[in-house]
Amino acid sequence: MNELSVFVLILFVLIIILVKMGIKIVSQADIYIIERLGRFYRVLDGGFHIIVPFFDVVRAKMSVKEELVNITKQLVITKDNVNIAVDGIVFLKVIDGRMALYNVENYRLAISNLAMTTIRSAIGEMSLDSTLSSRDQLNSKLQIALGDAANNWGVKIMRVEISEISVPAGIEEAMNLQMKAEREKRAIELKAEAEKAALIRNAEALKQEKVLEAEAIERMADAKKYEQIALAQGQQEAMERINLAMTSSKLAAEFLLANERVKAFNELAKNGSNDKILIPYETSELIGALSVFKEFLSSKKPQI
Repeated sequence: MNELSVFVLILFVLIIILVKMGIKIVSQADIYIIERLGRFYRVLDGGFHIIVPFFDVVRAKMSVKEELVNITKQLVITKDNVNIAVDGIVFLKVIDGRMALYNVENYRLAISNLAMTTIRSAIGEMSLDSTLSSRDQLNSKLQIALGDAANNWGVKIMRVEISEISVPAGIEEAMNLQMKAEREKRAIELKAEAEKAALIRNAEALKQEKVLEAEAIERMADAKKYEQIALAQGQQEAMERINLAMTSSKLAAEFLLANERVKAFNELAKNGSNDKILIPYETSELIGALSVFKEFLSSKKPQI
């Protein structure tokens, strides 16, 4: 192999190395920060790119996926002077790779420390009960505080979650006793309210029963009244018709008297005793009554 062949081979190898150094294929989930001669030049997104070897250098590779940063557990004092241990998680995403690289040394560490400081400040303004019951409110407050600072670092705070709040054993026992007392108090109140409601319902039922009884008595009295009025009107109408019949026929009075005597005699005759014999007081009057009855029936019957 002569010197020319060696030179060509070396040149070919150098060209391959330069082409390899100048071609950059970036993943969709990453970005490359490119510096030219020591200064920021541009950001390479996902895809195929060509840079100038030796002049352009990949300064940093960053992920644009959502990242998770743990907040180290720390002791915090609440507004009512109770020591509690708190830890959490911050979800973030790089929005501007240039700012994330040049505006802060390590944006993950910076956000973690800032989250710890913000947690101390936020919980220091809240009582223990508020801290335990208003976790969502605390998460929102932390997200707003971290978001304002993270904007200068090219990072967006997606959400902040307080994962655990630990209280001392003595405080936890006291809280359990308090919750037990509250439950017992609530149970007594519910029982008293139920008994009160039952008494009210019973009183209402008794009242309704008395009202219904009074209405029934009133209706019965009205019905009796209407019955008596109808009976009196019927008797009055009957008397008027009897008077009219007696006026139109002389035998009407005798017919009525004879009819009553016959009814009385029939009632006496219904007696089943075998030791008695029924004899009219005045046989002639009975015979006369029967004759009048016969004569009256044979004549034209009056309208009654």
